[in-house]
Amino acid sequence: MEHLATSREDVLRIYRHDNRPWVIGYSGGKDSTAVARLVFESLLSLPAEERTKPVFIVSSDTLVETPLVVGIIKDTLEAMGKSALTLGLPIVVGPPVTPQTDETFWVNLIGRGYPAPTRQFRWCTERMKIDPVSDFIKSKVAAYGEVIVVLGSRSQESSSRAQVMRKHRIEGSRLSRHVSLPNAFVFTPIDEWSADDVWEYLFSGPAPWGGDHQALFDLYKGSNAGECPLVIDTSTPSCGNSRFGCWTCTVVTQDRAMDGLIETGHTWMVPLRDFRNELYKSTLPENKAIYRSTKRRDGSVTVLTNKKTGEDKHILGPYKMEYRRKFLEDLLQIQKTIDKTNPGPAYALITKPELEAIRVQWRLDPNEPDWEDSLPQIYRRVMGNAADIAWEVNDDFVFAGGEESLIAELSAKHGVSKELFMKLIELELSFEGYSRRSKLQDKLGELLARDWAVGDKVLTRKMGERVVVRDRDDQEKALLAKYATLQGALGDAA
Repeated sequence: MEHLATSREDVLRIYRHDNRPWVIGYSGGKDSTAVARLVFESLLSLPAEERTKPVFIVSSDTLVETPLVVGIIKDTLEAMGKSALTLGLPIVVGPPVTPQTDETFWVNLIGRGYPAPTRQFRWCTERMKIDPVSDFIKSKVAAYGEVIVVLGSRSQESSSRAQVMRKHRIEGSRLSRHVSLPNAFVFTPIDEWSADDVWEYLFSGPAPWGGDHQALFDLYKGSNAGECPLVIDTSTPSCGNSRFGCWTCTVVTQDRAMDGLIETGHTWMVPLRDFRNELYKSTLPENKAIYRSTKRRDGSVTVLTNKKTGEDKHILGPYKMEYRRKFLEDLLQIQKTIDKTNPGPAYALITKPELEAIRVQWRLDPNEPDWEDSLPQIYRRVMGNAADIAWEVNDDFVFAGGEESLIAELSAKHGVSKELFMKLIELELSFEGYSRRSKLQDKLGELLARDWAVGDKVLTRKMGERVVVRDRDDQEKALLAKYATLQGALGDAA
C-alpha cells in the first residue's frame, strides 16, 4: 500500500508531538475501522514509556441505527476495550453516546409530531448525531484544555467532503481546525487513501483486537452501501445517499442499503423497510395535508404568498394525533414481529424512557392534548397485558377520557373549540397554588389569540390574510435602509 507508511509516520509524529489527548470517531464502517486499527498498530510499535497520551474511542448510537451495524459496533467496541487493557495501550473505549431522551427520533416524530426528515427539513442530524458527540468532545476539552479528533474522512469519498477538509486545514500542518468547537483540532490520517486502499489494509492480517473484518465486508457487500460518517459538525456530509445509517432515514427516496440487505437474506428487516416507506410517503407533497395538521405547533395557521409567482403556500404543522398514534401502534407491532423473526441479538425499536417522553408530549400537545392518556392503552393493546410496564404516575395527568367527552359535548353545544376549552382549563390549573397570578392574563390572551377554528374554515380565512414573502432583493433593500437609519442615529448621538 502506497500511503500506509506515510500515514503511520503521521500518526506517530503527531501522537508524540504534544500532550493533547486524541478522540477517535468510530462509526463502525470501513474507514473509521481502518483508522482505529492504524492507531492501535502504531501505538503498539512504540515503547511502553512513550504511550503516555490517552486515546478515547467514541461511537454514536442514534437509537435508530441499522440493526446489523449496531451488532458489529457493539462487538468491536467490546473487543477493542479488552484488547487495549491486555496490550497495555492507553486507549479508552466507552459505550456509544446517545441523544438525550427528549431529542430522539421517536420523541420528536411520534411525540411532537415533527414530519419525517427531508432534504429541506433535516432536523435529525444535529439532535441525534452532532450534539451527543460534541458533548463528549467538550467534556475532554474541559478536562485537558485541547483535544485532537481523529476521523476516517477521505478526500476521494466525495468532492464536498474534500472541499470541507481543504477549507479548514491549518497551513503547513496535518491538522484542521474544528468547525464549531474551540480548542478541538481534526486529524484525518487516511485522507489520501482510496476505498481499495482501505480494504487492502483491513485484509492485510488479523485485527489487533482479535478476529478479522469479514463480517464488515459482508455487510458492505450485501447492502450496496457505504457507512455514514461519524458526524461531528454541520459541515460533515451526513447520510442519505445509499448508505447504511438510520433505518428510519427518509431523506432518500429509496433505501437501497436496506433493500440490499433484505435481498441477501435478512428478510426479517422487511417490516422495517415498509415502515420507513410509510414515513417517506407522508413527506410527499400530495400527502402532506393528509398526515399533518392545519396548525403549526404554536397554534398559528400560516399562508405565505410568493411575491414573484403569486403562488400561495400553506405552511403545515405537525403530524395529526391520529397518525402519531398509528405510527406508534405500527412500530410496536413490528417490534413483536422482529422479536420472533430476527435471528440475531434482540433489537429494541423504542425504549421505555422514549415512550414516557412521548406520553408527556401527547398529554401537553399545544393543539390536540391527549387527555385519554392513550399511550399505555396502545401499548397494552399491541403488546398484551403480560408485557405491560410500570408507567410513571405524574400529577400533570389530571384528566381522563370521560372529562374530554364531556367537554366535547359542551363545546359542540356552545360552538366553542374543544381544544381551546381544554387548554384554558389546563392553564388555570397550572397557576393553582401561586400567590401571584400576574402572568395569567397574558397567558389567557395568548391562548385566545390563537387560531382555534378547524380545518378548511380557518385556512380559507387565512388565504384572505396573505403574508407576502419578499424576494431577496426586497429583503436586502429593507436591511440596508434599517442599517443606514441606525448609522445616522449613532452619528447624531456622537
